[in-house]
Amino acid sequence: MIRAVNFSTRISMVLFLFLYSATSDAQNKSKITTGAEQIDILLPLIKDKRVALLVNNTSVIGKTHLVDSLIRLKINISKIFSPEHGFRGNTPDGAEINDSIDSATKLPIVSLYGKNRKARPEQLADVDVVIFDIQDVGVRYYTYIGSMHYMMEACAENGKKLIVLDRPNPNASYIDGPVLDIELKSFVGMHPIPTVYGLTMGELAIMINGEGWLTGGEKCDLQVIQLKNYDHKKKYSLRIKPSPNLPNDHAVAMYPSICLFEGTVMSLGRGTNTPFEILGHPLLKNYSFKFKPESIAGMSKNPPQENKVCYGVDLRKEKVNDELSLKYLIKFYHEFPDQEKEKFFTNYFNTLAGNKILKEQIRKGTSENEIKETWQKDLKSFKEKRKKYLLYP
Repeated sequence: MIRAVNFSTRISMVLFLFLYSATSDAQNKSKITTGAEQIDILLPLIKDKRVALLVNNTSVIGKTHLVDSLIRLKINISKIFSPEHGFRGNTPDGAEINDSIDSATKLPIVSLYGKNRKARPEQLADVDVVIFDIQDVGVRYYTYIGSMHYMMEACAENGKKLIVLDRPNPNASYIDGPVLDIELKSFVGMHPIPTVYGLTMGELAIMINGEGWLTGGEKCDLQVIQLKNYDHKKKYSLRIKPSPNLPNDHAVAMYPSICLFEGTVMSLGRGTNTPFEILGHPLLKNYSFKFKPESIAGMSKNPPQENKVCYGVDLRKEKVNDELSLKYLIKFYHEFPDQEKEKFFTNYFNTLAGNKILKEQIRKGTSENEIKETWQKDLKSFKEKRKKYLLYP
């Protein structure tokens, strides 16, 4: 009994120090509370355990990183696993990351965006439980989904528990886009879900388990620490940018539609300070708006159309509706010079789109409404399946 009282007292102190002092509106019952902020639920699950964390720069409690918080609480942390962009979130998109030692904590960092994307048995040998806490944006081609999937798989295969500290999905208010054709499965499309799928990472983890999407139908020993005061329609502003090229809420909202341009020869603003908010190409000289992509340390290395003046559109004031928009993709394809049209789409486009049809529909002149109509049967089926895994209204 004495031990229980001491541990309870310890939890209360932690809550006061890490939550109340970090957020002045902690008593506001309408405030969304993340899984990481519910340290009173987490601590009993990891007490006296060897802990690893799959985290990045968004993994914070108030203003304090989750790793620092747990170290202060004398939690036995074995190592850190890091996703794309690294533990500190300052590595450009697509850049391979090597294993290292964190300079601040002296903990070993195992990169899951380098030589291996799935933790190996020897990397989990000194671990009892893995904590996943990363802010996602709710879009199928965002690679944090793939990192979570592979960690679930590694934990299932090696008898380890995974705890997902849930965070809001800033694009959760709608579901749209083609459902992935599993023949095109890749690290930017792991599951048969739409481009914008309307689930938090916790809900998606439960769905991955429930639908048997891990290799061999394995089941991960999974626990989700749920959000409080959250629903899928509630707008959520990201205080910390989730990756170097999503610097603000507007870019995050534009991302589902604009990211498809990664599969074209167009620039979507990588190599500028406004990625995913501008579009252009050197051949579109009938447009007055122009910009020049350049390599930016920690943000973009060798971006498309580097050091070339691109002409196109400034979307920074574009209103974002709750839908996946094909407007600009269709527009720029048809405005591209006829002699260059065959080069407009790259081989990567089908991988991003998740099917082999969208590119051909655009080439044939199919309207946006007609294209979207072809998604509806699969979207309806997904929405029904999704209902089983919802943790929030």
